[in-house]
Amino acid sequence: MKLVKPVAADRLSELLRQMPKAELHIHIEGSLEPELIFALAQRNAVALPYASVEELRSAYAFTNLQSFLDIYYAGASVLITEQDFHDMAMAYFARAAEDNVVHTELFFDPQTHTARGVSMETVINGLHRACVDAQAEFGVSALLIMCFLRHLSEKEAFETLEQALPYRDKIIGIGLDSGEVGNPPEKFARVFARCRELGFHLVAHAGEEGPPAYVWTALDVLKVERIDHGVQSSKDAALMQRLAQDRIALTVCPLSNLKLCVFPDLASHNLRQLLDAGLAATVNSDDPAYFGGYINENFTQTFAAGELTSQHAYMLASNSFEASFLEDAEKRRHSDRLSAFLEAF
Repeated sequence: MKLVKPVAADRLSELLRQMPKAELHIHIEGSLEPELIFALAQRNAVALPYASVEELRSAYAFTNLQSFLDIYYAGASVLITEQDFHDMAMAYFARAAEDNVVHTELFFDPQTHTARGVSMETVINGLHRACVDAQAEFGVSALLIMCFLRHLSEKEAFETLEQALPYRDKIIGIGLDSGEVGNPPEKFARVFARCRELGFHLVAHAGEEGPPAYVWTALDVLKVERIDHGVQSSKDAALMQRLAQDRIALTVCPLSNLKLCVFPDLASHNLRQLLDAGLAATVNSDDPAYFGGYINENFTQTFAAGELTSQHAYMLASNSFEASFLEDAEKRRHSDRLSAFLEAF
């Protein structure tokens, strides 16, 4: 791993904000800000159970993952047309570009929408059009990862996969999200095997609220290439060794972990422990509209709370490009850009 020069504490936050980075764990529906929720509700004549933007934002006091998901799914109800999905994604891309995100891989949850009568075509075409526009308007490259909702059945996941196959050229990978506890990865073994046969990249949420055993089965049963969250891995020394040895990236989301009470405070977060153990950890925003910050807020608040240095900053940004699903030439281009930035900073 390249060694970078130390940066004084008063300049570290500026380095974190300015350095080029990739975001690999962002639920696009979780970027839906209250202001846009209300605008889309008005555009589509959708009634909301909140009187104002302020009342909705004040409801963002979560005690666990499920309490967040209840509001998350309610917010998604305003998404009806292809233009809605496009506008939501473009709002995120604008924020990502401000944070010097140069590449992002968006999770989307089609079952949240098809269950409401919104077609797969509407969801994917709206998001894909935004990905194309983001490259032209912001210089941000973007790929789409379709996630299955793990609280639903594997049969429903197979049905979702079939609905998505006509648009497979617009989807780079398959993921697994929603309520983790009680829904282990192996519940989706057959559908992930089918996705692997079809040539999709595979990722899964594991080890957020669930135990390290869920990370093992995501790796060995689902055969995923990245673990989303994965912070509970530190409770299993053999798992930590496996993740480090195989360079299995963890897409860590510190402010999400804080908001959902996975850690009591950011000073207690294990991000540095993961990095110092040689794991390919990355920093991401998860559901930034709900969890108090986009990617740079996750970087700056976590670094301010913990004993993290410019070397850790480089490792996190470098890991984000290494772990992406970009072509190797693009990974090298971004890594070279990162190195040049740090040398000039």
